[in-house]
Amino acid sequence: MSSIELRAVEKWFGDVQVIKGVDLAIEEGEFVIFVGPSGCGKSTLLRTIAGLEECSRGEILIEGKNVASEPPAARGLAMVFQSYALYPHMNVRDNMGFGLKTAGKPKAEIEAKVNEAAAALKLEAYLDRRPKELSGGQRQRVAIGRSIVRDPTAFLFDEPLSNLDASLRVEMRYEIAKLHRELATTMIYVTHDQVEAMTLADRIVVLRDGIIEQVGTPRMLYERPDNLFVAQFIGSPKMNVMPCQTIGNDYVLEGARGGPQTQTGAAVHLGVRPEAISIGAVGDGQCDGEVDIVEYLGSDTHLLVDCGPLGAIGVRLDGDSIVAPGDKVGLIFEPSKLHFFDAEGQALPRD
Repeated sequence: MSSIELRAVEKWFGDVQVIKGVDLAIEEGEFVIFVGPSGCGKSTLLRTIAGLEECSRGEILIEGKNVASEPPAARGLAMVFQSYALYPHMNVRDNMGFGLKTAGKPKAEIEAKVNEAAAALKLEAYLDRRPKELSGGQRQRVAIGRSIVRDPTAFLFDEPLSNLDASLRVEMRYEIAKLHRELATTMIYVTHDQVEAMTLADRIVVLRDGIIEQVGTPRMLYERPDNLFVAQFIGSPKMNVMPCQTIGNDYVLEGARGGPQTQTGAAVHLGVRPEAISIGAVGDGQCDGEVDIVEYLGSDTHLLVDCGPLGAIGVRLDGDSIVAPGDKVGLIFEPSKLHFFDAEGQALPRD
């Protein structure tokens, strides 16, 4: 188990700067997830930490030692890729122990570590099978097991579940969460899936265009985003954002009513999450609209409400709610869950 610290890390490909001076400290045993839109640099940053990409500038400290110029094998890290990369002619036992075998470890030690990893990943019954005889989830567990037997100082995961179907993703998400709890090892995980990020991470790092927009716990990023980008990137369905004006201690919405402003400063954008909106009769709340789309999801019902100048506003209701397209409704915003942003898209200070 080790701490990892990045100091002013940059990555250039020719004249193109992909990582732009990233500073980040990851504590021992912490589970940190990199998220961001495609092309933001999250996988490149992970590969730079692993040593698979050269660090152009800056320092990468593992347990206090700068390893930026060290080869991957000298960093003590284990990486799990999106592709399983298993040897098709080897069984599970040999795939998991291959790295130790090439390192010249004793046969008894290899067997003991493979058995221990197989028990942790519930693979004991599959040790004599070849990859083609396994499901996608089982293959991914073998790939993780291959990393576990090396007893690394930290695990790096590069979108490990993206090749799995929805049910297997859920199953493997549980497995990885349990694995982190049992091993108590530092883990860095790259994903574009918000559910994975929100459910697995101790802290989330939100990246955009090679820089860090915000770092925090899932709850912090969801409830206290620093800017409009983070506010709309974190959360599904995403936060509604609408133009507003500050008048005294109140905010006013175009073609609507508005209400008291709960943050200090001149707001030009109001953000409200779908679950922070309830519906009432026309004239109730902050604005009125016509229900355009109703999506029934069992426990939840999602609405898209056409609110004229404010655009389409998403609303998340209880699954028992009875609403139909064409209904005229008033939208009531919960005051304590409003977010206000200035002209630069930065969140206004909260009381």
